[in-house]
Amino acid sequence: MKAIAKARPEPGVDIIDVPEPQVRHGTVKIKVERASVCGTDLHIYNWDAWSAGRIKPPRIIGHEFCGSVIEVGEGVTDRKVGDFVATESHIVCGKCRLCRLGLGHLCENTQILGVDVDGGFSPFAVIPSENARLTSSVVPRTVASMQDAIGNAVHTVMDGPVEGQTVLITGLGPIGLFAVAICKTLGARKVYATEVSPYRIDLAHKLGVDTVVNPLREDAYKAFSACEPGGFDATLEMSGHPGSLELAIEHTRPGGRVSLLGLYSDRLRFMDMNKVIFKGLELRGIVGRRIWQTWDQMDELFTKRGLDLTPIVTHEVPFTEVESAMQILKKGEAGKIVLSFE
Repeated sequence: MKAIAKARPEPGVDIIDVPEPQVRHGTVKIKVERASVCGTDLHIYNWDAWSAGRIKPPRIIGHEFCGSVIEVGEGVTDRKVGDFVATESHIVCGKCRLCRLGLGHLCENTQILGVDVDGGFSPFAVIPSENARLTSSVVPRTVASMQDAIGNAVHTVMDGPVEGQTVLITGLGPIGLFAVAICKTLGARKVYATEVSPYRIDLAHKLGVDTVVNPLREDAYKAFSACEPGGFDATLEMSGHPGSLELAIEHTRPGGRVSLLGLYSDRLRFMDMNKVIFKGLELRGIVGRRIWQTWDQMDELFTKRGLDLTPIVTHEVPFTEVESAMQILKKGEAGKIVLSFE
């Protein structure tokens, strides 16, 4: 079969011939229908320092995908042929101290699909049965393919109260855009955001954001002081920009929360921790999806709360056009790009 792979230790990806994977004990075989390209895939494509130190070519990439179960391995009782599933990319051991404490998303033995083991940018994929998450038919295939990334947004948004709250989202990449829609679905009183890309600002308005401030064009501190002089109930830091963290600390109300998902390119050496202390702020780092709480919350958002994320799917192309997808993503002119394997 053909698969999208990091075949060589250099920039780019290739479509190569690989053997069709065989089901093993505790795994299921999936006929992949849709897959979503994410920032991690772009890091691997660019062959930056992180990917060069982590990926061992040849490696089939891709960790966001969905499809139908066509075969189950020995020992699998919780999945059956015909089930429609989406993937959780973090394969956890279930045995370490953190897993036993119910903190599987922090498992010290985590392996990631498409990074440490072969992923799903291929017509067929074999993964552990518990990583194949049952998905309702009400979720469009394009959206179902990206639930791994949506789960990051769900985890961040639902780290604290949302209904009736004022929320600031710093950075409107795909996960920030997901967060806008999730906050609105959960009844946030007002949702504010920062973003510099006109393309993404437009997407955010389609999702119902109340106010977006472009810090390259206006003073965000003054703008937010005028909008919410008492401060935001919650700030969701999605950008990984040091200035956004300073903004969050300044404009989150006393006793509010700051949920941190964005990754910083370097260590932060200067931050007003005294302000964090005297304001009684709650700061929490967010990583991955809570296993499996976040998936249950996400299912309820789709099936009972009517969460609609289709506006974020801006491109859908055959998987053979992955090079074009990567170039669009590099330009930042996309929400989420979906690859079709049908």
